[in-house]
Amino acid sequence: MKDIDYGHVEIKLKEIMESQDISINKLACRAEMQRTQLKKYINNNVQRVDLAILSRLCYCLDCDLNDILVYVKDE
Repeated sequence: MKDIDYGHVEIKLKEIMESQDISINKLACRAEMQRTQLKKYINNNVQRVDLAILSRLCYCLDCDLNDILVYVKDE
């Protein structure tokens, strides 16, 4: 049986924060998140994403979900 490589999803939160010059502390406060939880999203260290958190991040950063989440197809 052949192994199938489905690719992965990357969270581009760090890049958006840098482009908007917003700190972890400021975004955590605006999105009503703990800094440790936000850092996990920034570092792509999340196993299961929370849709409510993604909604708050999109609202606070004035962006779309497809700006934050990117599907990367492995070759």
